[in-house]
Amino acid sequence: MSFSAAPKSSATSINLLRRALVTAIAAVGIAAPFAAQAAGPLKIGTTTWIGYGPFFVAETMDYYKKYNVKVSFQSFSDPALIPPAIASGSVEGGMLTYDQVIGVVAKGQTMKVIMPIDYSNGGDAIVAPVGVADVAALKGKTIAYNTLSPSDFLLSYALSTQGMSEKDIKPVNMTPDAVPAAILSNKVNLGVTYEPFVSTVLGQGGKKFKVLYSSKDAPGLIADVLVFDAKSIAGRSAEIKGVIQAYVDALDYIKKKPDESAKIIGKAMGVSAKEVKEQWSGVYNIPLGEMPKAFLPAKDTTSYYASGEVIAKILVAKGQIAAAPKPEDTFDGQFVKSLQK
Repeated sequence: MSFSAAPKSSATSINLLRRALVTAIAAVGIAAPFAAQAAGPLKIGTTTWIGYGPFFVAETMDYYKKYNVKVSFQSFSDPALIPPAIASGSVEGGMLTYDQVIGVVAKGQTMKVIMPIDYSNGGDAIVAPVGVADVAALKGKTIAYNTLSPSDFLLSYALSTQGMSEKDIKPVNMTPDAVPAAILSNKVNLGVTYEPFVSTVLGQGGKKFKVLYSSKDAPGLIADVLVFDAKSIAGRSAEIKGVIQAYVDALDYIKKKPDESAKIIGKAMGVSAKEVKEQWSGVYNIPLGEMPKAFLPAKDTTSYYASGEVIAKILVAKGQIAAAPKPEDTFDGQFVKSLQK
């Protein structure tokens, strides 16, 4: 296995990154082993997220080795740092949310989604004191969240449902792992983060806090995806296909042996198997048979055409992009298509 550290932004994230590196996933393969060694491992940027659990299972069960793929997964405390790392060549691919992909492709970066991983089904959330009644009550509140991230996008979408924007709140830029401490110490009114940090606030805060709004209220809009730059898609297609195959095998293992899988994922994330099972309810990992739907035009927001339209509208309104990219410029469904039986 090969591990590399990424930039860190707080003492908490340093510990999180160190733990992630110790348990990081590594995988492998290419049809021609000697060519793979010459090219080096396929480097993929990732973050700590329950939806990426199958990648941990695939490593433990040697599924990457099964497909002769060698991968170096590099852990980032801030998902916003992954696109620049891909652009610089520090990594060939990464695990991002689809709104991130739209944002960088709109600005000219050549990366494409090659596989849908999951969509958040409550795993991303706005956490608030119980006295905050609804999203409309966020006006004027100080809110901690990671800007230009899924948390930023979820908050923007929630505010838009009430005719508001970030101009109506007092934002505080903070990494997802730092949000719980800020809320629990009363440094901010509330925050936006994802699991396992949502559970940290609810668990340690007793009955003082609640989930005000979550990704369950906007199914499919926060979708995790596996992306690669154009050069890697063209030159390392056999390895990329092997990563997907190993991931699919891991999903099957999780379905058949959920208890064992929860232990594997818990060890990798630094939480208990019980906590893993609790967090699973907040995410839906997409099986191979359903993956092609993401690449097809549809009105359902689990389609990148539909969710992309909503996402781009928000990003344009926030001034993050000038115009929406074409859906076809954000993904490449060839690998998923080739694996359909």
